[in-house]
Amino acid sequence: MYPWNWIKLMMIILLLMAGLSPLINASPLSACSNCGDFGVPYPLSTNDDCGDKRYKLYCNNDSLEFLSRTGTYYKILKIDPSANKLVIKPPIILKNTCYSSDLTGGGLQLDESSPFNISTLNTVMLLNCSHNILQSPLNCSSNSICRQFEEKVEEGSGCMGTLCCHFLKDSAMNSHKIRLKVGSCTAYTSLVDFKPNESFKTWNYGIELQWLPPN
Repeated sequence: MYPWNWIKLMMIILLLMAGLSPLINASPLSACSNCGDFGVPYPLSTNDDCGDKRYKLYCNNDSLEFLSRTGTYYKILKIDPSANKLVIKPPIILKNTCYSSDLTGGGLQLDESSPFNISTLNTVMLLNCSHNILQSPLNCSSNSICRQFEEKVEEGSGCMGTLCCHFLKDSAMNSHKIRLKVGSCTAYTSLVDFKPNESFKTWNYGIELQWLPPN
């Protein structure tokens, strides 16, 4: 017969193994496969069987894209998994107009229940605005960088002569939208990590989003 202490030890080991079994047999959450040449690090997800579905992205024709709350897809330009950040391409301003391509959806709007929000490193230029915007604390002066965008960048040429402003989207503002509407402002673009006095030729266009890490 086995000594009593040995039997108790074996029972404890068996109980521990039974408790760990679900963890051992569970399929580990893994990163998704590349989308074209773009890596998709965890927790970002392009399929139900990889990543975390709360961090949903879309791989459309080998282009990695972010879907807004209003149904607009934005191309992803960069992902920094160590900082929990990604950069999406600003909407185009339709040729010979001053209307952003996402105007019908009200601009960029994120689902407030999602783990994504707009970071504080975006300098946003609002274009073709109504005079009501002058009541806001934005830079709408002749020194605003939006004037350079209108005068020196082809995409902004359709906005020449309209009222425009720029601002740093800080934490005091809504972090889930860049709002557009007819009667307010009808176009926008955004720069990431803009530094005053840098040449427009070196501007880094993009909208930086950040995400909360999984619980």
